[in-house]
Amino acid sequence: MLPLLIWDFDGTLAHRPGLWSGALLDVLDQQQPGHGVTLEALRPGLAQGFRWHHPEQAHPQQTHPGAWWAELDHVFLAAYKGAGVAAADAAALVPLVRAAYLAPAAWRLYPETLPVLQDLQSRGWRHVVLSNHVPELEQVLDALGLTPLLDTVYTSAALGWEKPHPEAFRAVLRAHPGAAPVWMIGDSLTADVQGAGGVGLPAILVRSGEQAPHVSADLWGVLRLVGTPDVSARP
Repeated sequence: MLPLLIWDFDGTLAHRPGLWSGALLDVLDQQQPGHGVTLEALRPGLAQGFRWHHPEQAHPQQTHPGAWWAELDHVFLAAYKGAGVAAADAAALVPLVRAAYLAPAAWRLYPETLPVLQDLQSRGWRHVVLSNHVPELEQVLDALGLTPLLDTVYTSAALGWEKPHPEAFRAVLRAHPGAAPVWMIGDSLTADVQGAGGVGLPAILVRSGEQAPHVSADLWGVLRLVGTPDVSARP
């Protein structure tokens, strides 16, 4: 018996202020102080073009990180130009987005993340992360101090599938045969709750105003909902 909690990352355990728009704005702030571009101006150009916008499509597994990021060059370029940045300037800014997005100082753990994960681990739960995210997700988690609490990290950039596709969840279950009980915890009704439900897993929706069978305003509620697993059946 392996009590297993599958965690989403961005918006669940941690967040990057401004999300992807924030990364593009950080680059502008560094390279063109006083530019006058806002987050709101950048966001429309980022509404499409990421792999998770088409989760029904499979992608090559173990994509080289550089190739994964190269797929987004045209997205970042369009976002900058759509926000009013000159084409030549936008082209020079695009290669800088990757480092800005991954910068450890740009990420913030939610206040309860570490104590909740530690409490659950002490009760016998094992933790893995399953996230629609960048190839370097493990580096981000390590910088945030989460690595010692996690068994494994699954990022869609390496899996080749994006949540809510069933194959993203099945990849985790295949790697943990006999895991039970298993819960998914995330902030997306579609990707996390409905995706988990598609393979028969219960899920907890956190930090969302939407309705689901199990909801919590923060991670403290996860303690109550999953409780302490019965490990009496463990061999």
